[in-house]
Amino acid sequence: MKVNVFGRILFFDTVSYVFYNIHYATARTGQERLKAPLPPSVWSQPFEGVEKDINILGAHGFICLGTKHIPGNAGMKDQVALLIWVKKNISEFGGNPDEVTIAGYSAGSSAVDLLMISKMAQGLFKRVISESGANTAAFSVQRDPIENATEFAKMLNFDNIEDFYALENLYKTVPYEKLLAPSLIDRTDSTFLFSPCVERDLGEERFLDDDPINILKSGNYEKLPMLYGFAEMERLFRIPQFDKWKDRMNEKFSDFLPADLQFKDEIEKERVANEIKNFYFGKKSVGNDTVLSYIDYFSDVIFTYPILRSVKLQVESGNNKIFLYEYSFVDNNTPLVPHTNIRGANHCDQTFAVLDGSWIDTADNEDSLSEEFKESRAILRKIWLNFMITGNPNHADSKVPTWPPVDSDWSPHMSINKSLELKGSLLKKRVVFWEGIYNKYYRVPVAPSAPPPRKTEL
Repeated sequence: MKVNVFGRILFFDTVSYVFYNIHYATARTGQERLKAPLPPSVWSQPFEGVEKDINILGAHGFICLGTKHIPGNAGMKDQVALLIWVKKNISEFGGNPDEVTIAGYSAGSSAVDLLMISKMAQGLFKRVISESGANTAAFSVQRDPIENATEFAKMLNFDNIEDFYALENLYKTVPYEKLLAPSLIDRTDSTFLFSPCVERDLGEERFLDDDPINILKSGNYEKLPMLYGFAEMERLFRIPQFDKWKDRMNEKFSDFLPADLQFKDEIEKERVANEIKNFYFGKKSVGNDTVLSYIDYFSDVIFTYPILRSVKLQVESGNNKIFLYEYSFVDNNTPLVPHTNIRGANHCDQTFAVLDGSWIDTADNEDSLSEEFKESRAILRKIWLNFMITGNPNHADSKVPTWPPVDSDWSPHMSINKSLELKGSLLKKRVVFWEGIYNKYYRVPVAPSAPPPRKTEL
């Protein structure tokens, strides 16, 4: 378990370097591999590392059975271990342990949102930048971890799913490579199969001990400055599923409802599904001429509404340091939305502007970027930097209009396009619609129940 940090080589103070793969924790192995990591080993001499890699956790990080060996949230506890290491050691690399800002985008945004409300991570950072993801999203927390673990076991051709202890043993012993399953992302219920969970009380420190909604309502968390927002057409990157899904959505829209809704019976479910479909598509079918409604629907379900729901709950519980924005910058390099002559800001485009990336390869070439984009990018980076330094995006020398914190009615927010404009309530009609749905049909995530007694052979 490693982290990359900036620092200087011993005895040479003139040049800064990036130190890759600094060990901040020790990964457990064997039957303990799904538990929280152990502290790192102590260095007594220089250590060299050259390997650079990307780690994808999936089931390995988020199987949650509520047992001693598989309590859940190993992936999030790994992040806490990193933050503890930073708190203890970053001063040795020229950093300030009392001025840590955590940031994430997409699922990473959901992760930093969850870290903010976790007692385990309290005091380890001072500011939060959440880009296109929220702790209240359906994909952020498993609704029923045992059900998900059972479903995945079936995918692994494991048929003894009625025996809980056989299921636990499967996950303790199955080869690592089988725990990586790309197909788990392409789900119609707007979730991943595996994500963080509400943990069962095992007498140990828990990363998440309650539904994020309840934690936010209670106000029992550290209220930190937040730079919080999303792109205008977040779910543009679900366009590849459009041709495959549009007919299915017309046949049975209820199959595409988010997983954090529940109903007393199928009749109620179909009625609510029709109400939602009518809100977005009216009397039209899901098709080429309603592709923008398709994008709006999935944007709202997965990103927009959860973010704005979290904003409202946080402000109501006393956080008056949240700065809300919508990123909508496009130029001639931005692809047209299929079946339209319209361009839109894609999922996490604001992040890619700050970090020099894109969903399309051409934008990685600096020479291909428009002057408008370069100017917008410079302003965006100034906003991010101001916030990381002060906890506030405002700066006397910047081109950013005065930007007050948001209130519980989602106003004001900064519209970030070719120019910056402070506007009123963000997507209020759509958010109020979903407030009505979730107030009636919200499905609370549950912790794993206590394991059954072991069967004994006569």
